[in-house]
Amino acid sequence: MSAASDDRDLGMDRAIPRRDFLDGMAMAVGAAFLAGLPLNLPGPRPHPHPYAPERAPGYYPPALTGLRGSHPGSYEIAHRIRDGGLDAMMKSARGNGESYDLIVVGGGISGLSAAYFYQKAHGWRARVLVLDNHDDFGGHAKRNEFHYGGKLLIGYGGTQSIETPGRYSVEAHGLLTELGIETARFYTAYDRGFYSRFGVKGAVFFDRETFGTDRLVAGLGRRELPEITSVDELKNAPLSDAARSAIVRLFNDAADYLPGLTTDQKKAKLEKTSYLDYLRQYVKVPADGLPLFQAWTHDLYGVGIDAVPALDCWGLNYPGFKGLKLEETNFPGLGLTAAPHEEEPYIFHFPDGNASIARLLVRKLVPAAAAGHTMEDIVTARVHYATLDEPGARTRIRLNSTVIRAVNEANGGRGVAITYARGKDVWTVRAKACLLACWNGMIPYICPDLPPAQKEALGYGVKVPLVYTNVALRDWKAFANLGVLSFYAPGSYFSSATLDFPVSLGTYHFSRSPNEPVVLHVLRTPCKPGLPARSQHRLGHAELLQTPFETFERNLRDELGRALGNGGFNPARDIVGITVNRWPHGYAYEYNSLWDPIWPDDEQPCVIGRKPFGNITIANSDAGAYAYTNGAIDQAYRAVSELLQPSPT
Repeated sequence: MSAASDDRDLGMDRAIPRRDFLDGMAMAVGAAFLAGLPLNLPGPRPHPHPYAPERAPGYYPPALTGLRGSHPGSYEIAHRIRDGGLDAMMKSARGNGESYDLIVVGGGISGLSAAYFYQKAHGWRARVLVLDNHDDFGGHAKRNEFHYGGKLLIGYGGTQSIETPGRYSVEAHGLLTELGIETARFYTAYDRGFYSRFGVKGAVFFDRETFGTDRLVAGLGRRELPEITSVDELKNAPLSDAARSAIVRLFNDAADYLPGLTTDQKKAKLEKTSYLDYLRQYVKVPADGLPLFQAWTHDLYGVGIDAVPALDCWGLNYPGFKGLKLEETNFPGLGLTAAPHEEEPYIFHFPDGNASIARLLVRKLVPAAAAGHTMEDIVTARVHYATLDEPGARTRIRLNSTVIRAVNEANGGRGVAITYARGKDVWTVRAKACLLACWNGMIPYICPDLPPAQKEALGYGVKVPLVYTNVALRDWKAFANLGVLSFYAPGSYFSSATLDFPVSLGTYHFSRSPNEPVVLHVLRTPCKPGLPARSQHRLGHAELLQTPFETFERNLRDELGRALGNGGFNPARDIVGITVNRWPHGYAYEYNSLWDPIWPDDEQPCVIGRKPFGNITIANSDAGAYAYTNGAIDQAYRAVSELLQPSPT
């Protein structure tokens, strides 16, 4: 069969959006960037500048499909600055006559929270400008929408859920409350018995490239594996008898694999031993059984078990530690302990993930942006992007704007000058203070006067690359036929595929039966096993930026067809929409005991990196080395508090 006919069988010729999205900004900036031209056109221009894509009829980024996340047009200017193009851009900068009390760089959860905290502290007459390089607000809290058969389908393209809200700080929990989020509401909105009523469970897809054959085995998902008690239950898995026996032993035996060591010595060894090495060297799992576990940590760490400490995996209640009899340990980086039964259920999920938190913040800051006043009505509210940057408004959110310079004003430190590129122009705007809520790795380039030690600290963490793909399916009958709601695919291009959370809020209703359309969430993390985590992340960044949408799509269609084909799934017929949320710079980097030193709290790179600098302060999840929404909110509160403190004399 030819490649062309293969593509037809997969549905690559079907008329659904599959081009990398290029809005007006991408085409204008991209053309100037590639040609090496200055970003502003010669001659005078009326003010305010006319480039305002948000005012165009039909401007609504959540409904865009194709390549999203860090979409074309959102990162080219940043790369130009990284590669030494700042001076040329600064020469074309001109003032726009605007001044504010605070300028926030970055419109993600941290930046929007900071704007809210600042206005709450200063009164709602304070003038705040939020600048963001993307065509939508929310940062990694990204909303994806599909429309099929007269039904609205909503998916999360980034930040997934409010995890363990009972452990949120007073400030973070207070923000949720002030936004109208009642976490108790999710106990009824999230139908925890939905999938069990249809008899579907997790599965493992064994691919032929890794395991010698393509085989989907239902009942072997990550939740179901701990229930395996005999090798007979693994008879359909394409593994050796020795591997099957080792897996049963791993989940059921209470052997002490580190005999003769004290509890502290065991923890010290596990801290410096990867989970892969622990399974291989101490538990003695055969080589052909190890690939089954390799991608278990992809969703949390963005790397496989070769790059995750065994001690972390013990804290996550992974198998193999029962006989070590270790005492409970807190894991502040995960917000977890080794006692999962004490955790809150994982149900605090809006249909668009934490994008609804961002939307609620925007509605607080710019009331005209979205109608309604509850956590239920925000789910289906349509944001009016044209209202975000109204002249004269106390809070303005300016999208498609990449900040290229942030400097303290001279002559007594009376304020901050912020220069940003928007469309073909470069503008300078001033404020009393600036809060940088962009990612840490960019700050040394846009704030060149920082002390060298602070720049080094800001560059230490390497953000975790990942791909969140949402697939709109005409129905999920194939899943029901196979008895699966998700599958884990440890050897495949995408490491997992899961039917979306069964959440209904307000007028939004989740799919009621396998005959109705649904969103499938598919994960990829571009790992390079065998290398230190930060090296894997750097290589993953490069890979994602070089991968076109068609590559993601072809791999997606092929994998779903192979995994679900026996249930009647046809990728050419059943896929009705694809949105690939590509995040080359995704999760904040959390320190890894395999390679990172154990610093005193005040010497951690994130603490050194976030120190205030004149009238500039820093808030983002990187500033806490903690890739969770409450961390982003807490850092915003801290940074705003620093701005409220009197400057040292």
